Amino acid sequence: MNKNITIAATVLRLMLGWYMLVDGVQILMTPGWTAAGFLSGAQTFPSFYAWFATAGNSWWVDPLNSWGITLVGVALIVGVGIRPAAWAGAALMILYYFPHYTFPIVPHGYIVEEHIINAAAFILIAFLPQAKVFGFGRLVREHTFLGRIPVVRSLI
Repeated sequence: MNKNITIAATVLRLMLGWYMLVDGVQILMTPGWTAAGFLSGAQTFPSFYAWFATAGNSWWVDPLNSWGITLVGVALIVGVGIRPAAWAGAALMILYYFPHYTFPIVPHGYIVEEHIINAAAFILIAFLPQAKVFGFGRLVREHTFLGRIPVVRSLI
């Protein structure tokens, strides 16, 4: 395994994890936070996002969003469940991309902006086996009951 790729993948994984963890914790610590304002103002796919913003859905959308962001960050920093966390991070970035812009026009270009770049970085982490070298995933796989369950072992 190439040492430089391993170091770069680990640093990228930790940076993405920190980015998500800090954002998630800030949301969790904000009393009364809701995603409804963000979702109801969607410019692309407005009816899709408006459905998530309804009062009947905010009871599950808000905690799923805030805890999802936080747990993606924790998983990437700790190094357990890196692949599912990276795919979840990529999915969140794609979901966050569309509401702000009238697709495909974005403020600093055409189609590509920070959410797309972050999604690409998450996907890279999901595909790079080197991203799993440093972290507690190997310990969990080799020394816990969870590591003996084939489906769970492949996710850790």
